[in-house]
Amino acid sequence: MAERSKQWLLVGTGALLGSLSTVALINLLSRWAGKRQVKRLLTGCSVIADRSGGLSVWSHQKKTRNEIFLTRDSPGKLGKEKLFGSCGTRYNGAPDGLVYSNLLKDEVVSEQLTRNIQFFGMESQQKVTESYVVVIGLGGVGSHAASMLLRSGVGRLLLVDFDQVSLSSLNRHAVAMRDDVGIPKALCLQKHFSAIFPECRIEARVQLYDASSEEEILSGQPDFVLDCIDNIDTKVALLAACVRRGLRVLSAMGAGARADPTRIRVADLRESSIDPLSRSVRHRLRKDYGIEGGIPVVFSLEKPKVKLLPFKGLTGQEENPSDYQIVPGFRVRIIPVLGTIPAIFGQVMASYVVTQLAGLCVQTEPVVNLDLDHYRILHQRLLEHEELTYGSAIQVLVDVEEVMYVVKELWHGRSARDHSKKDVGRKMWRSVNELMLVRWDKSRPATVNNLIPLKFTEAEAHESTTVDRIKEEEPEFYTMVTSVLKRAEEEFAL
Repeated sequence: MAERSKQWLLVGTGALLGSLSTVALINLLSRWAGKRQVKRLLTGCSVIADRSGGLSVWSHQKKTRNEIFLTRDSPGKLGKEKLFGSCGTRYNGAPDGLVYSNLLKDEVVSEQLTRNIQFFGMESQQKVTESYVVVIGLGGVGSHAASMLLRSGVGRLLLVDFDQVSLSSLNRHAVAMRDDVGIPKALCLQKHFSAIFPECRIEARVQLYDASSEEEILSGQPDFVLDCIDNIDTKVALLAACVRRGLRVLSAMGAGARADPTRIRVADLRESSIDPLSRSVRHRLRKDYGIEGGIPVVFSLEKPKVKLLPFKGLTGQEENPSDYQIVPGFRVRIIPVLGTIPAIFGQVMASYVVTQLAGLCVQTEPVVNLDLDHYRILHQRLLEHEELTYGSAIQVLVDVEEVMYVVKELWHGRSARDHSKKDVGRKMWRSVNELMLVRWDKSRPATVNNLIPLKFTEAEAHESTTVDRIKEEEPEFYTMVTSVLKRAEEEFAL
């Protein structure tokens, strides 16, 4: 029995030694194969160390960029290799001129973005994927805007916010969970975003935007900057800096204390008169920087439903909010927020920016405060003019709602002869007193694609000429008008 035990012990020992030898041999062969693979990968390549300690490999022949992931448990072992991508901007630490490879050539990425590609087309989606966008302010508005920019395939994002996720912010934040409470919003988004679209280059900065951080945050020639800040001093400074640097910027106005999603608009800052934050920002920009407008903003036509809540300290008594400010100038009192509204603000911002990046022309609805009676006046003038000029109004083939489309959607409340880019907006009711609709081409009926608004004196001059003469004498005006009327023809399928 003892002899047999010795035999089994020898057999077991031999098997163990054999297994260990086999594992060692496999590891040796794997390491040798990995080194050969690395060597083959690095042939004709530039190696760039990134901030996380990984290696970025640029192939000069194939014009692709790859990352080598080194696992902690097996130092030096080649882990996985993947196509990284894209943004048409230099990678930090890379040689001048080095750009990301085409993200859309990756099968997983192209499938993830397939609906966008179908919507925009490959060439336009490529513009989105090669874009660099900065989002400043990552609360209810900014987190949703950044989230949809990511999901739309933007290749590089810089996320900036000094604040932390709070329990009360979970009613409106795009991705934060209870486990994220207490961590910086920028890092929270970076963590979740890396799981949604890992190919996007995401940089998170836990810092406050101010004059001292302007160069650091706005350098690098971003394709768009999203201002989602709710502090007026910081907001004004950021907008002024973007104008000075010639950067495209979209700014979010007040989303708190509102409840009607149908009244959210995108327009020039000059036309956002109802929103209190807009008024303050517009006043400060004009007073401190001489900026009158030219900045698109997202705002609500709805008047705030509720006001700032009174501030109560630890004693339960109402106290001076400024005594509790951590950062000077930042609001301490609470604005009641219905979480859906800032989320929609963010979605509107992302949609606006993505279409701009893709080069898709989207006509935003002008801010015109007219009721139906104003359009009835214009419609009645049209009928009277037709009877006076042509002896009958039988060829007027538009109703009041179509008059509204022509005046509001096509011409933004201006005369066709008015070359000003400024929307008439809330002052449009005044312009109605001097406008009338006339046929562009007198040989055709009065339809949505053959009516233009003109002032009375302009209309009289127009009736004494012809379209052919306008084409010959005023080719630019002719081209502009025919282009606008072509839009009506397409939208009404005429």
